[in-house]
Amino acid sequence: MNKVINTENAPKAIGPYSQAILAANGMLFVSGQIPVNPLTGKVVEGGIEAQTEQVFKNIEAILKEAGYGMKDVVKTTCLLNSMDDFATMNGIYARHFTEILPARAAYAVEKLPMGVLIEIEVIAYK
Repeated sequence: MNKVINTENAPKAIGPYSQAILAANGMLFVSGQIPVNPLTGKVVEGGIEAQTEQVFKNIEAILKEAGYGMKDVVKTTCLLNSMDDFATMNGIYARHFTEILPARAAYAVEKLPMGVLIEIEVIAYK
């Protein structure tokens, strides 16, 4: 049976979806996280660097709530408002994945929710 994962340490869903779903087979599907500070409900300022760091804080909070960690992430999808931000995002990304490097896709998209510069979703398994 699937289990809904929610934590106050990550932004509330801004639509009809869950922060994450833990499937019966141990796979954890984390919805795309944007750089919203869960305490204020506002997008963090500071450009792609600050936004990418906030996205990872949100992802890590959800993983922790489910009993998972970054080492359990097997796949990521990174959505960027501009591929001009790819190198900066990639450098920050590399600091958060140090044990096992998950499979990844990265795309530039026309628009992201709330006008943010980045959104990342992950799949974890253990």
